[in-house]
Amino acid sequence: MTVGAGILPAQSLEEVVRRTAAQHLLFPPGSVTVVGFSGGPDSLALLHLLGRLAPEWELTVHAAHLNHRLRGEESDADEAFVREICRRWGVPLTVEAADVGEVARRRGVAMEEAARQVRYAFLGRTAGQAGAATVAVGHNADDQVETVLMHFLRGSGLGGLRGMVPSTPLAGLRVGEGARVPAVVRLVRPLLHAPRSLIEAYCAEHDLRPRFDRSNLDTTYYRNRLRQELIPYLETYNPNLRAVVRRTAEVLAADHDYLVAEVERAWERAVRAQAETEVVFDLEAFRSLHLSVRRALIRRAISHLRPPLRNIDWIHVEQAVEAVQNADGAGVKAGLPQGLLLSVGYDTFSIGDVEQAGRPGDEYPQLPEGLTSVALPVPGEALMAAGWKVLTETRPRGALADDALTREHRWTAYLDGAVCGERLELRSRREGERMQPLGLGGRSKKINELMINLKIPAAYRSAYPILVGDAGTLWLPGYHVDHRARVTDGTTEVLVVRVERR
Repeated sequence: MTVGAGILPAQSLEEVVRRTAAQHLLFPPGSVTVVGFSGGPDSLALLHLLGRLAPEWELTVHAAHLNHRLRGEESDADEAFVREICRRWGVPLTVEAADVGEVARRRGVAMEEAARQVRYAFLGRTAGQAGAATVAVGHNADDQVETVLMHFLRGSGLGGLRGMVPSTPLAGLRVGEGARVPAVVRLVRPLLHAPRSLIEAYCAEHDLRPRFDRSNLDTTYYRNRLRQELIPYLETYNPNLRAVVRRTAEVLAADHDYLVAEVERAWERAVRAQAETEVVFDLEAFRSLHLSVRRALIRRAISHLRPPLRNIDWIHVEQAVEAVQNADGAGVKAGLPQGLLLSVGYDTFSIGDVEQAGRPGDEYPQLPEGLTSVALPVPGEALMAAGWKVLTETRPRGALADDALTREHRWTAYLDGAVCGERLELRSRREGERMQPLGLGGRSKKINELMINLKIPAAYRSAYPILVGDAGTLWLPGYHVDHRARVTDGTTEVLVVRVERR
């Protein structure tokens, strides 16, 4: 690509882009970047500048243009302009057209949101086809101010108030139904710290004559009204408003990064199970966390279950946190957006599809659907429902340290192999069935009463697997070894039984 170079002012667009690219490692040497090229001032300046820097940065530039078909002949004229610029500069170009209005109607979203989804899906596809590491877009510092204010007025947490970031995974933007975005591609914003005035000055300096989208003047669009009416009004109170908002966003971005790391650690600690339709939390672990982390975990769970959902209202998050924190027993429920339901149990709570409410999930082991018993070979394994499995092996008594046998292992049982016998099975409880929990001196209790006292939810009890052998009940997995099957000084062979998630 060959474009002309001009004399740079003291604080030039090139200096801003160089600093941003270096600070955030936007363009790996030897990589390909796809530039979203609408033909407007921002994308025209970006394509021109990256073309000038490409030889030095060992960067291959590929342009991509989406005709949104929203402005009739003007949209077609934009496409023709883009094609001519790329032909003249020798830039490879990918062009697609999309009926954004139809997408908005079909998905039930606003026109701006539909355009965003379609545009990023297109850029992701183009990046995959071009083997690109990055997709570069022309968001500038003034766009950042508008974004932060929009999020503030909507009622957003740190994730929204930090605004846009210079680099983020493109796949994380959730670009709509059926979209396939390469996981390794990052969306980068080299102009994010450059005000619009600097970009316009760059275009004038290099005789770049961009296209102008007249719909940007239409104040029926929320962002346009904010840009043309609200921001100028606020600047009458503080002429430095834009700089103040940008600085605030940078401070909050650092705070957000710290919170994300804390939430990741909390997720590992507090989540017992997760699937496409449900996330199950440990109630005590969740309640012990800082309020900020609890809110973030709720938002993450909703986002996990409803990936297209971008805007989660504060009120829903707050209601969910309060429901969990104030629940004094099982049965508390709270509605959430997009057909989700929060349900509080004895020692867990779940967020899942409304239609799944009341059904067993996967936080407790369950017998395979339709079966009341499963043979358990020794050594070997038996598969349970929802990714659980039970494994067995035998070990000589002398091969196991005493502390291994006496420590509590919720999902591992050490049993006397001779007492257990040769025929083992995992089966459901029977009416009136009893066992002798270890530690009660041989006294027996009804298994159903044990399950109630252990707060195993009713929905899980009928299919909860119980280990049974020649001597009767041997183990209630996760809770009680039977007194008769305990390892004693006279034990010669130990049966080791483990329950795991696949």
